[in-house]
This record gives sequence, C-alpha cells and structure tokens, in this order.
Amino acid sequence: MNRSVRTLLASALVLGIAGGAAGPVSAVAPADRAPGSRLTVPGTPRYQDAPDARALSAAIAGLPRQDAVSALVRVGGTGGPWHGSGGVHELPSGRPADPAGRFRAGSVTKVFTAAAVLQLAGERKLSLDRTARHYLPDLIPAAYGEVTVRQLLDHTSGIPAADLPGTNLEEWYAHRFDVHTPHAMVASATSKKREFAPGSSQHYLNINYTVLGLLIERVTGRTYAQEVADRILRPLGLRSTYFPGADPGIRGPHNRGYQAFATAGGGVELRDVTVWGPTDGWAAGDIISTTADLERFITALFGGRVVRGPLLEEMFTLPDASVRTYGSGEPARFSAGLSVLTLGGRQVWGKSGGRWGYNTVVAATRDLSRTLVHSVGATDAKGKDTNATSMGIVVAAFGPPPAG
Repeated sequence: MNRSVRTLLASALVLGIAGGAAGPVSAVAPADRAPGSRLTVPGTPRYQDAPDARALSAAIAGLPRQDAVSALVRVGGTGGPWHGSGGVHELPSGRPADPAGRFRAGSVTKVFTAAAVLQLAGERKLSLDRTARHYLPDLIPAAYGEVTVRQLLDHTSGIPAADLPGTNLEEWYAHRFDVHTPHAMVASATSKKREFAPGSSQHYLNINYTVLGLLIERVTGRTYAQEVADRILRPLGLRSTYFPGADPGIRGPHNRGYQAFATAGGGVELRDVTVWGPTDGWAAGDIISTTADLERFITALFGGRVVRGPLLEEMFTLPDASVRTYGSGEPARFSAGLSVLTLGGRQVWGKSGGRWGYNTVVAATRDLSRTLVHSVGATDAKGKDTNATSMGIVVAAFGPPPAG
C-alpha cells in the first residue's frame, strides 16, 4: 500500500473515532460481552478477537456530515457479530437510516461476475486460458486477439476504457438517464489502441467485466442477469439482491443517496442522486443489494460454496510479481474479482464499489475470522480520494495498515 493510502486510512480513523453523536446511531453487539472482549467460539481451537464495538460505533457517529449522510455496517466472523447504522434515511425528514435498506453496490458486481465465470470454467463451458476472441469473434477484433479470459478477470488485458459522454460531474448528471449497451461499450473500447501488451501490466477498468458479461451470455445462451441469479442469488437466498437492467430507480426500501455539487458562488450543494441510470455499469457495476445479502454472499464465497476447488484460488491469486499497476508502477493488487490489503497485521481480501451517492465495501480475511460489509451514503462517491467515513469503518473493523 502506498504512503498516500496509509495517510488516508489514518486520517479516516481519526475522523471516525473523533466524530460526535449528532446523528442517529443504532448498533447491535454480541450479547453478554463488553466491547473489545474476547469470545470462545465453539468448534474453534483458539480465542478470537471480538469486533471493537466502540470504534465501529464511533466511525459512524455524527452522521450526516460533510462526506456522508448515512452508513450501514455488518461485521461478522468467529469473533461474533456487530451490526450498526448511522445517519438519515433522507435529508428533508431526518429520520434514521434504514439498516435493511437496499443500495447500489457498484463494482461489488464484479465479484458476482467473476464467480459466475469461474463456475463456467469448472463446468468446462469455457477455459480461462482461451482468448476472449475465441468466444466472441464478432465482438473482439484481431488487435485484441491475444487477450485471455483470465486476463479479463484480473484486469491485465490492456483493453482501454470505453468512451462515455461527459467529462465532469455536472455533465455526467445531465447524461444520467442515457442508455448504454455492452456491445457499444466494447466496440468503443476495442476501436482504440491497446494500453499495453496483454498480461504485462494491470489496469483496473470496467470494460474487462463488460466483456466477461457478454462472454457469459455467449457460452450459456442466456442473459447475464439470468445466469447470475440462477447460479448465485437464488441458491444463496439473496432475495433483496437484483440487477436493475435499465431501470434508474431502486426498488423496495432504500436510503436516499446524495452527491456534493459545486455551486456558482464557490460553495457546495447536496443533490439527490438516488435515481440514476445504471447501464454504464452492467456486469461491472450495476447490482443492487443489502448488507445482509452481501454478508451471506461473501461468507459463502470464501467458504467454498459458490466457486469450488482449485478455481476458487483464482480469486486469491495476484498476477505474477513482474506485473505492475499501469501508470504508477506499484505492485498489482487485483485478482479475479477481488483485491487485497494488509490491515491489522493480516491480509484482507474484498471489493469496494461506488455509484453516485453510494459507496460499498465487502471484505474478509481468508479464514472468515472477520468479515465486513458496509454501505455509506457518500457525498463524494466515485471521487479520486477514498471516502473518509468508509475508510474509518474499514480500519475500525480490521485495524490499521502497516506503519511507515
């Protein structure tokens, strides 16, 4: 992790713990235990740390504030559960946030897409080492003929981003109801020169998972949403999770999302961005879910109940050490659907997601001793800097990054 990210994590921790209790906060911690105590879990050979309830409560206290209007948090694992929520359902009424509300989970969608692709590989309906062009000869031009399915999964394909209208927040807002098709986005991206030779570098881009969504449809003959629903959502009982298609709204109970917009006088206004077209995300970022559903999903996934056998290791395997991040030269940190950080002295695997007004994180240690799912009503979602409330929750759940 680079120094700027470490500094941000430390700042987020300070902001989270120092926050006052100006906004509504509710929490459920393990019964009959003081926050931060230790719990013996039946069937485990050693004591496990319980979630730090005080730090978690502090991380979501004081909402709404400048960077976020709400936060929904679920921590689990062998140390016991902690559930909490803070902030408001909507700014006009000020009523407490609904802890069971749905939200846009953004790029957490990629974990579902990767899992479906790996299932298909396990069924020998596709091979990770075959080229995307082999399956999609009419969509992937010869210039990208060497790109393999595995390179799409870990963002080492070299395919650049598709062109979408707008260059700033106001312009994106004006185009929020535009409908984008995956075929058109792939055509836009592959009409351009590749960023690097496939497998030689890593650049995290949605286009890789847009191609994977089309690949799923080609090898199964069914829609991407149908395949993921039948393979993952229904078997796991994820009843509050769905793919919105072209619907710009969020069905069922949900908290409103707000985004900070600059005003002509140099100030900032919060604009309700709950209703926003999702088609630019599709298989890379359009899923709508709840913290309870995502907790069930990540626990089942890491436990080997979604992707089985050696293929699950693809989700916990980074590219070769010689592969560096495009543009920065930092070590690659994305695997098939996940990424990895060191927090509290242990590896934490997971995925973040951002859609306008909403930031989401799903994360866990490989052994499931600690899991975290949170949705933050971020007013700076999709910004270049990490949301402070979001990172405060992550640090409270797992601990700080390495010093130095």
